[in-house]
Amino acid sequence: MLKAYRYRLYPTEEQTAFLNRQFGSVRYVYNWALAVATTACQTQGNGVTRFQLDKRLTALKQELPGLGEVAAQPLQQALVHLDRAFTRFFREKKGYRVFTPSGASRVDVSPRREDPLEERRHLPSESRMDSSGVESALQGPVKTVTISGVPSGKFFISVLVEDENQVPDVVPETRERAAGGDLGLHDLLVLSTGEKYGHPQWLESELYRLKILQRRLARAVKGSKNRAKIRRQIARLHEQAANRRQDFVHRLRTDLLRRFDTVCLEDLNVAGIVRNHPLARRIAQSGWAEFRRQLEYKAQWTGKHVRVIGRFAPSSRLYVCGYYNHHLALADRTWTCPHCGQRHDLDVLAATNIKRFDFAQHETGRDMPGVTGERPPVDDRRRP
Repeated sequence: MLKAYRYRLYPTEEQTAFLNRQFGSVRYVYNWALAVATTACQTQGNGVTRFQLDKRLTALKQELPGLGEVAAQPLQQALVHLDRAFTRFFREKKGYRVFTPSGASRVDVSPRREDPLEERRHLPSESRMDSSGVESALQGPVKTVTISGVPSGKFFISVLVEDENQVPDVVPETRERAAGGDLGLHDLLVLSTGEKYGHPQWLESELYRLKILQRRLARAVKGSKNRAKIRRQIARLHEQAANRRQDFVHRLRTDLLRRFDTVCLEDLNVAGIVRNHPLARRIAQSGWAEFRRQLEYKAQWTGKHVRVIGRFAPSSRLYVCGYYNHHLALADRTWTCPHCGQRHDLDVLAATNIKRFDFAQHETGRDMPGVTGERPPVDDRRRP
């Protein structure tokens, strides 16, 4: 099992200049290799292997002495990433690589030795900076080391470690220890137990200040120090919103996995939903896909379960009695079942049905709502 540790670095001015040169060199080599490979595919009909690019990189260093002044392994690692990207493209027929734009700041290093406590040896000699706390946290063989910079001017080091601790036994699934969750915009998450987690709206709270800074940036002279200062202020605002969102998602995910053994969700087409222009910003800042990703990988670490139903299940229109409400609109937050007389909260009912559908599909092996027994007539009338 792999675990990643991320810490902030505090380089000096000389070390910052060196890291910026390293970032620029890695970006240049990656774009150069991509151009060579693309030209070979268009003219010769076949690509260029990574070993051929390694030989050409040696000649390129002789032409550009600046590439020899930085660490060599990150340059070679850029070719490895490009080779893997082309392999995925030819295998899956999607995701062709594009040129890395200016401003991208990332350096990857693959350790050649197995001692996890000698983390500083992976860094270039000129960039051995204060990274206190990294060595004491590493437990296991180091796989990769990544140094990255963010637009706000901060630097971070991420160390991927192979955790030798065994994965805990899988917890058995029961309906009593399970919860269904419905993701939304008004409430970020609504559980089948009736609990609701409100949407903090991290970016909305900073929009007023962000608009002011954006107007100042548009009026600033390009290339001036004032423009660079405003750009960093804007980057810090976006970074604060992203950090708050990540912190909230981590806390929510931890709380769910501590209380429940199984969490049931709905497979949302986030890429398609975000095309709704009036709600695009609200949807993008919700972090639905990131919440599901964290919930799934953390559930594997703890032996818990995350199950996902199909996106076309009638989660909020169908009640357990079998009545299907075709007249339900998105603006309706509650509705009363004409068959049994029960009044339902739209989000809670959706979360309850997600749990029911998921367990029915898991127990029967079929994609079905899981409504058993005699069903009353369904309202087949459509909205005019």
